[in-house]
Amino acid sequence: MAIAPFLTLGAFLPLDSLMSTQGIMVLLLVAYAGAMWMFLTSAPKVHTIMVSDLENARRFYEGMLRLTAADVPLHYYYNYEQTLGTAGIDPLYASSLGGSSQMSAPDGLWYQLKKNTQLHVISGASLGHRNRQRHVCFDHDCLEQVLMRVQMNGVKHKIRRDKPLNFLVKDYDGEVIEMAEIDS
Repeated sequence: MAIAPFLTLGAFLPLDSLMSTQGIMVLLLVAYAGAMWMFLTSAPKVHTIMVSDLENARRFYEGMLRLTAADVPLHYYYNYEQTLGTAGIDPLYASSLGGSSQMSAPDGLWYQLKKNTQLHVISGASLGHRNRQRHVCFDHDCLEQVLMRVQMNGVKHKIRRDKPLNFLVKDYDGEVIEMAEIDS
């Protein structure tokens, strides 16, 4: 009976190919993919609501719903810069042209809804029926979370429809705000 030759680690892991230029490049790509996966999975989920009056919305979300301000997620800085068309310009070159090398935050208000969920409030919605303030959203889950906050804080409200979700709330001034899910 013959004894099998002793297997070494080198038989399973060829170090010479791993330490080659191609091997190092593959290891770097795997490390980069892992870092991007960690970054993207840890990024908060962001819901967006479009409002007809940003200052009125600030009073409502901060005052009546008691939402805390949130930091703008890093992936929004990146996407914002991409939409400006400056992605291919070196920041040092842009600063010599009179631009700023610092990234500017996207417009709007940012609030923490849950542990890893944020609310981004932007302007752009039209006034509703009887010049009523409107807050519109394309995401049913977002408005459900806002409705839950309304109910938890005892804000006077009236649910008009479940699908698409539409409800009315009264702000501090007694003005009615329509919260509407836009059916896409």
